[in-house]
Amino acid sequence: MPPTPPTPGVALAALLADRELGLRALVGEGGQAAAGDTDGAPVGVAVHAVHASEMADPSPYLLGGELLLTAGAQLEADADAYVARLVAAGAAALGFGVAPVYEEVPPALVAACARHGLPLLEVPPRTPFTAVARTVWRLMAEARTRELRRVTEAQQSLAAAAARPDPVPALLRRLAATLAGHVTLLPPGQAEPAGRALPAEAAGALAALLTRVGAPGGPATATDSAAGWHLTAYPLGGEGRVLGVAVPDRTPGDHAITAIAAVLLTLLTTHRPAGTEAGTLTRLLLGDSPAEALGPGPWHVVHARGTGDPQALAAALGTVLVDSHGEDVRLLAEREPAPRPGWRLGVSAPAGPGALATAEAQARRALRRAEAARAPLARHTAGGLDALLDPAEALAHARALLAPLNPEHARTLRAWLAHHGSWDRTAADLGVHRNTVRQRIARCTALLARDLDDPDTRMELWFALRSLDRHDNRPVT
Repeated sequence: MPPTPPTPGVALAALLADRELGLRALVGEGGQAAAGDTDGAPVGVAVHAVHASEMADPSPYLLGGELLLTAGAQLEADADAYVARLVAAGAAALGFGVAPVYEEVPPALVAACARHGLPLLEVPPRTPFTAVARTVWRLMAEARTRELRRVTEAQQSLAAAAARPDPVPALLRRLAATLAGHVTLLPPGQAEPAGRALPAEAAGALAALLTRVGAPGGPATATDSAAGWHLTAYPLGGEGRVLGVAVPDRTPGDHAITAIAAVLLTLLTTHRPAGTEAGTLTRLLLGDSPAEALGPGPWHVVHARGTGDPQALAAALGTVLVDSHGEDVRLLAEREPAPRPGWRLGVSAPAGPGALATAEAQARRALRRAEAARAPLARHTAGGLDALLDPAEALAHARALLAPLNPEHARTLRAWLAHHGSWDRTAADLGVHRNTVRQRIARCTALLARDLDDPDTRMELWFALRSLDRHDNRPVT
């Protein structure tokens, strides 16, 4: 089953509670028959997207976690096969619109959803599918805002705990309270486990996980589940130190909160000259580079874009230093990254703590190249033709060549060239309509008096734009 996107979802029960939509649950969670609006409602099921389709088989277009809306225009006679495909594709629920095709939800479809455990909602004739989608997006936006606020408040409370006289025990207690779970350290001795008591099965599984991650050559971060608890182990800068976390219910913000705690615990537990721990921690909290506090590196900055779990990507790359905002994910890793399924990666050259800003720009450019080439990974490359050009002469030529263009035209031309003349991808990159891109490129053609279909012209303009970007210390797309 495809992974559910790592964003706060909308509970189906919240949609059923919206009286303006007037949705009715016909099949609840686990295939239970539902008697009405909220009776038997699938309270544990979350929707991460809305997809409307009248295709006989929409499963190839589902990423997982969708509420699929249909009026049954192409519903096959074999409703069981239809529902089975939706379940295999990871759909969260099915919403069936009554009218104009059917006057009621087909009984065969209700029976199939019950057999396969797929929640089924009836959408009344007065409720357009667009109203359902708008409600889902609104509730998701509210959930994201709440989650961001929660992460921000957690960061502040964890930093305050780390500044106490007993920082490690205080930080563990604060982390356990924030996650409403259980946390522990390996090896024991620095602090007692904090938070809720674990069932014996979950405690044993977490202990095994900690030992596996902390062993020489062991994996960088590992997850498991036992007795209904989600278990994760995070290495803390080597020397066999590992943070273990167990939560009964996992939310997207838990990843960011635990990563913050792992960085702080790494600082607090790494052996340093006496009296330096507080200074290092203070510098980090006041804005210094985390890499500068954690060690000399070298580090690889990674920019990623995909549909998977950012924390799982971080674990695969052997780091807890991950920052995600929607589809955009940034990571800081010590080991050389390799391609990962479901992701496009842009990787910087190895860099020390003082060069992370440059490495950040390198990774961003590399990701743009990976997306333009539809490659799983692109790395920053030095040298090439750029090394053969005199920077001053290249800059002078670029200024003269591009002088007729205003900044908006130059930005559009840069993106258009980076996407190999694709109108759609350039429009998506700039956040404008494709017709706007066409108009701007046509204007660039007139201003430059050059044939932009000529590959030599495109190459010359691309190198000119790169020269200007390097001089202005801007990322080159």
